[in-house]
Amino acid sequence: MRVPRVQFDPLLYTFVFLGLFSPGPNVIMLTASGARFGFSRTLPHLFGVVLGVGVIAAVTALGVGALVLANPILGLVLQTLAAAWILWMAWGYFNATRRPAAQQQDVGDPMTLWQGVLFQWINPKVWAVAFAASAGYGAGLPPAQEAARLAMAFSSVNLGVCLFWASAGALLTGLLQSPARWRIFMRLMAALLALSAVMVFR
Repeated sequence: MRVPRVQFDPLLYTFVFLGLFSPGPNVIMLTASGARFGFSRTLPHLFGVVLGVGVIAAVTALGVGALVLANPILGLVLQTLAAAWILWMAWGYFNATRRPAAQQQDVGDPMTLWQGVLFQWINPKVWAVAFAASAGYGAGLPPAQEAARLAMAFSSVNLGVCLFWASAGALLTGLLQSPARWRIFMRLMAALLALSAVMVFR
């Protein structure tokens, strides 16, 4: 049997970029983490997001997404878990403090690689973009090849997106030396993250 050749689809990559670059839980958390902990300490979180997003895209292509859509109760459970976790993280951002004196390192720890991976399972924005990409930009390949194709598109595009936002957050560190500016920034990030929790139930 002849195996279909996978071709680069610029429309798919453009759609994925637009879907993942716009503000959402990952963008907000990576920007805040870059500002709080610096770029290098944010890298495990960043790579966890990249890996996790690729996995979600793959399982969506394999039909897991259709199972979730077909089961409203399962969907509601996932939405509730997502909103609760996002609000918990927003509360942490709202109360984020720094050590006194010249040592300006944030009190707390950045997200680990596996926390970044696992968060994608209850990240509604990633699921929504993956559903849409699977439904609208399929190539008619066998399921395993389609899953690999979408995983590659999502992970490769998301790597650039995550690097941009984590770097942007790290660059803000110099502007956030005063306690007042730091507090305003972190509470703004907390408010945006909390808003994304509300949007889970749209």
